Amino acid sequence: MKIKPEELEDNGYILLDSLGHQELVPFIQTYIKKSTKYSITYYLCNFFVFILAGYAFMEGFDKPSYNIENRLTHFCYGLGIAFVLLPIHEYIHVLAYKSQGATNTSYSANIKKFYFMALADKFVANKKEFEIIALSPFVIITSILSILLCLVNATWTLTIIGILLAHTSMCSGDFGLLSFFEFYKNKEPVTYDDVENGISYFYQKVE
Repeated sequence: MKIKPEELEDNGYILLDSLGHQELVPFIQTYIKKSTKYSITYYLCNFFVFILAGYAFMEGFDKPSYNIENRLTHFCYGLGIAFVLLPIHEYIHVLAYKSQGATNTSYSANIKKFYFMALADKFVANKKEFEIIALSPFVIITSILSILLCLVNATWTLTIIGILLAHTSMCSGDFGLLSFFEFYKNKEPVTYDDVENGISYFYQKVE
């Protein structure tokens, strides 16, 4: 949106909610449990990958060549690689922010609470813009992994599935924030980050 935070009230917006970045986890837990299209999509994607992993583990179980240790090893490779992808995930967020017009971008992380954030200081984003920002890493990384899943041999299938399972699970923050926007969609919510004070603000349109 081509509007500055200090101009929101003059343009018919009032404060809807605020999120201290240290309180991100309980905020996400609240809205990922709401019945919205984004929370449902998140759980369905996780369920699908979990079933896929189960199938990959059990395939060929009755054959003499079946080796559970080898499959577990490659699956764990995937879980480890997913953590390596975290900086790429956040970088895609930043690129998505820039594609929507943000200029002052940065990163934040809390290792203890295990969350990572891409931020755009004082950039006001509406629901449509935020959907692009939040979904870009999930769509891009999932698409690439799905293509690789069709190309790798059976030995590395569980590695790709392990990456998919871990990465999809770690997208809870993105889907939780999207669920917030969807839950309040009738209020036409917008948001911006105050990086200096570690707060994200959400405003609603006054009818």
